[in-house]
Amino acid sequence: MVKLVMADLDDTLIPFGADHASARAISAIHSLLDAGIHFGPVTGRVPATMEWMFQSDVACYKTGAFANGQIVTVDGKMIHRVMISGEELRKVAVSLDNMDVDAWLAVYNPEDLKDVNLVTRFPERVKANPPETWGKSVFGIVSDVQDREYLKANIQCSCSRDQMILIRDRLRELIPGLSFVMPSMTAKVVDVNAGEWDKGDSVRLIANYLGISLEEVVVFGDSENDLPMIEAVPNSVAVANADSDVSSAARWHIASAKDDAVATAMSDIAQASKEGMEPSFFQ
Repeated sequence: MVKLVMADLDDTLIPFGADHASARAISAIHSLLDAGIHFGPVTGRVPATMEWMFQSDVACYKTGAFANGQIVTVDGKMIHRVMISGEELRKVAVSLDNMDVDAWLAVYNPEDLKDVNLVTRFPERVKANPPETWGKSVFGIVSDVQDREYLKANIQCSCSRDQMILIRDRLRELIPGLSFVMPSMTAKVVDVNAGEWDKGDSVRLIANYLGISLEEVVVFGDSENDLPMIEAVPNSVAVANADSDVSSAARWHIASAKDDAVATAMSDIAQASKEGMEPSFFQ
């Protein structure tokens, strides 16, 4: 029987371009909760964004792994937190500047969603070819990273996906203490994470905290940053729009995020649980 369901958000539970989870998805989450099944998002986003992504329905995100698992909560209680040092992030900013590419480190203040800055010694490069987030979620430019710890950082890009892959791979070589992963097949972003922790670790931690075996967990994902959790549990599910590596690694497959396929699957899980059956897509 399924006792824990965890889903990536962007391009998985929430289709690209949508501002928040659909009413159908939120209803499906409540069907899980009513059946005694824990639900939680596993996302690169910080906890403060959950309010609008779930339309202020706190029950949908009391349990979850945020900033790619760097913050983990269960039933509203924080059980794990990993931070990234400013020293390591400074290496990222300097490396990007030295590469002379249209990609910039963005550092986030989790207490203030509008306090997001690109870090570069060459602000004219940003202004000449700003990333898609410029003027939407990223407004400022700073020349250096502060000597503090950060919860979330990523790389905002104004280049092709092929160039993004080259940048990601080069940074992996230069800064092995951090992890660089693609959070989306569509967004021009590379996530920067603490190297010793990922979404798979978070799912295992939550399951262990709840006393649930990994065979009783279902995870949904689409992108490279979801791969550790897809590989962590037997009942892993890829949406149809998933990255080829995620699709290959997943045990089960459903329709696309744009079809609200995860909402359909969660409703299926809830109904199957009430009937003492397996979900219909487990075949």
